[in-house]
Amino acid sequence: MIKHAKSKALYDTFERKGAGQQVSHYCPGCGHGTVHNLIAEALVDYDITDRTVLMSPVGCSVFAYYYFDVGNFQCAHGRAPAVATGVRRTLEDAVILAYQGDGDLAGIGTAEIVHAANRGENITVFFVNNAIYGMTGGQMAPTTLIGQKTMTTPEGRDALHDGGPIGMAEMLNALHSPVYIERVSLSTPQGVLKARKAVRKGLKYQMEKRGFSFIEILSPCPINWKMESGASRKWLKDNLEPVFPVKNFRDHSKEEPLKGQKSELMTGQQLLQLLQGDAAITEFAESSLQEEQYVKIAGFGGQGVLSAGMFLAKGAIAEGLEATWLPSYGPEMRGGKAYASVILSRRIIGSPVVDSPNVLIAMNLPSLLAFEADVVPGGHIFVNSSIIERKVTRKGVQTVYVPASDIAKDAGLLAAANMVMICAYLACTGALSIDTIRSMIPQSVKQEKHVQANLKIIDASLSYLQQQGLISSETELL
Repeated sequence: MIKHAKSKALYDTFERKGAGQQVSHYCPGCGHGTVHNLIAEALVDYDITDRTVLMSPVGCSVFAYYYFDVGNFQCAHGRAPAVATGVRRTLEDAVILAYQGDGDLAGIGTAEIVHAANRGENITVFFVNNAIYGMTGGQMAPTTLIGQKTMTTPEGRDALHDGGPIGMAEMLNALHSPVYIERVSLSTPQGVLKARKAVRKGLKYQMEKRGFSFIEILSPCPINWKMESGASRKWLKDNLEPVFPVKNFRDHSKEEPLKGQKSELMTGQQLLQLLQGDAAITEFAESSLQEEQYVKIAGFGGQGVLSAGMFLAKGAIAEGLEATWLPSYGPEMRGGKAYASVILSRRIIGSPVVDSPNVLIAMNLPSLLAFEADVVPGGHIFVNSSIIERKVTRKGVQTVYVPASDIAKDAGLLAAANMVMICAYLACTGALSIDTIRSMIPQSVKQEKHVQANLKIIDASLSYLQQQGLISSETELL
């Protein structure tokens, strides 16, 4: 009969080291393995493995997803509570764990953990505190003790120069919202048993929807402390525990679970209403988009490049599509390089980055030179021929030359050349309805004279495209 075996919440092998490898990447005597086992054991006992989502950190435990057989997000440094918040807003019944070290949580992630705790997010945070940056060679961490020698404090941490160690449990205990805060230690077998109880309580409270739980775990780091494994446990007890007292700071187990009105996801119309205030919202037709659009709009500051991208994204949302808008611009308000990446899709969009556009809208020559080669075969390039005399040299792309600046100037609003290019793009591809664009202008443009100028520009743009045979003479509302 097997009495002790690896938890079913942990993978059998550590594939990071190679196929079938049994070894851990953690150093001998490291406390992470102990904490992993405590958490994994609880997940199985509570039968919540299949609905658990782990927020993996940056630090020694960065490879947690190679150990835990659960859902996982690899989070940027310090951002685990922020990612956990997004998951909580999306997956109501998920059990969400944020697992972080002292540099990750108490250093770069201070703001994220404080605000998540203050909001009372219904998540469980495991904070492994070994008073040092372990993964990167043993630099001073926010929790490093006064006088403790590290790679960046060879003479010991100096309170006047470096400040003192941060007590994260004490800090969060000053907030009203958390329901459970406890600090435990792995210095002794008895301490490990107390840590086991704390882990389970933090998970149980989340399952009961009580709110934010924070378990700080004092853990040894023999390699960076430069001592033998057994000695590191004694050093932990003799040095860390006096500075970071092992205690239960808060346990609101008798309080009622969280109650409140459930927030439903916004529809596209509701989002537009929120963004546009009291402006009237028009009922838009459902999009007829056939192919995902990866659009790069580029020019110089002052040509309305960024606003054109935002206009497209709003139009897509209005028609029930998914959309992202990612701006990029230099420090200059006018004349500097600017471009926007826009994605229009019927599916959830994983990343807003557009490296290989199928649509390029070039407002000036540097933009055409910069991005022409990136357009995928079969894609479209729309060129503002008013100021770009050079022809597109690419083969296998569809090119449309539009004197956008001249058309806008003739209509009385040179700054709206971006609207000419948007019209040309939509009229030639049918990605969105021109009717949608017309309806959005009164909601997006403040001055009435500019509203009328933009509407006039739409008509002038369609007229030009029809005269050039680029669109049907019957095209009005696509």
